[in-house]
Amino acid sequence: MLSLTEVAPLIRARELSSAELTAACLDRVEKLNPALNAFITVTPDGALKQARQADAELATGNWRGPLHGIPIALKDLIDVGGVLTTAGSNQYRSRVATKDATIVTQLKRAGAVILGKTNLHEFAFGGSGIVSAYGPARNPWDHTRVTGGSSSGSAAAVAAGMCVAAIGTDTAGSVRCPAALCGVVGHRPSRGMLSNEGIVSLAQTFDTPGPMTRTVGDAATILDCLAAPGAVRFATGLDEPVTGIKVGVARNLLEEAEAEVQRCFSVAMARISGLVSDVREFNLQWKTPPAIRSYEIYRYHQEMLRQTPELYDPRTLDRLRATEGVSEEEYQQGLRELAEFNRGVRVFDTVDVVLSPTVPVAAPLLAELEAMDSQAFRQYELRNMLNNTFPFSSLWWPSVSVPCGFSSKGLPVGLQISAEPGADLVALRLAHAYQQATEWHKHVPAIAY
Repeated sequence: MLSLTEVAPLIRARELSSAELTAACLDRVEKLNPALNAFITVTPDGALKQARQADAELATGNWRGPLHGIPIALKDLIDVGGVLTTAGSNQYRSRVATKDATIVTQLKRAGAVILGKTNLHEFAFGGSGIVSAYGPARNPWDHTRVTGGSSSGSAAAVAAGMCVAAIGTDTAGSVRCPAALCGVVGHRPSRGMLSNEGIVSLAQTFDTPGPMTRTVGDAATILDCLAAPGAVRFATGLDEPVTGIKVGVARNLLEEAEAEVQRCFSVAMARISGLVSDVREFNLQWKTPPAIRSYEIYRYHQEMLRQTPELYDPRTLDRLRATEGVSEEEYQQGLRELAEFNRGVRVFDTVDVVLSPTVPVAAPLLAELEAMDSQAFRQYELRNMLNNTFPFSSLWWPSVSVPCGFSSKGLPVGLQISAEPGADLVALRLAHAYQQATEWHKHVPAIAY
């Protein structure tokens, strides 16, 4: 499987047509989706039409950029005009979007081909990916295991080569967690870098779309096409030296990880220590007033909770009902407390990036999570799926997850690299340097051969 940065020059040189690449991706979707359940909606006619248009433009010398003719999948929270946006829920089983989300408009303007919409944890309210009206997405490395959530289908699709790249969304770790468990790259950008317009919201204060790709270079290329005009150019800055970067290891997040994850992280740190100027340990502190998420989640869902509660999965319904009762005053106080706390964090006075395992565990068995009652299931997700990603969402720090090894059962493990707000390029540069020095991102699951 070729990465975006490998295949884009072939398309530009017309050594490979977008129509051929798109047809190959659609063929893989047809063959693999029955096992992986990564896609909810596939749009073959529209995708092939876009691909042929991309090829026709290239024939006249009109190249739109590195996404020209590249097949991309979208998490099914992201609106595409005339296509279902289900949010993985029976609530939206018949919801057809009337117009494109802003990032879809940007992708189309860049010449990307939209393959379809990927599976997710219902309304993005979960970290495992197993709760969906369309059934759970399954991990390409082991179909009996979860993908992580909530961008479960996006991660599975990229890992299995069903698309060249995908767009997920991340509120508490929903890009990074499934990226780690499926062995791909997932980047949560700085707050406000990418538009949320036209994307079904979970908790707007923390929501952001983000790329899910095979390599850091691919993610940076997508960011360049979606970030606001005048923003830092990411792809061209990846090869700048990292020798002066100072690394902080979040000791408390590492200590909470299972032994095999710690082992992979330690090996990764040994390699990174040879690339940077300084490595030190510290305990990461963060604060997340629960009133913020509860208020924003309940506000979005209150009418559906009142009118059609039976259309939610019971586990989602339990979580949603628990968000009720936060007043506007409590919500505003929570926002003030969060902003004040984050302003007082001084971590980046002494380090440039913070490293931790992305997820404390390798992908658990789907059956084990399905057997849990609603409360135990939620606690498991918070403790084992989102424990290490949640803090950086609350701090509003950009974070990227990259593959850094495998468990003894052959399951991927992720390394999370975070930087201060606005310093996405610093995190991406170190992640890219690590990938250049290792081979983990080149491994693909057997199903992808």
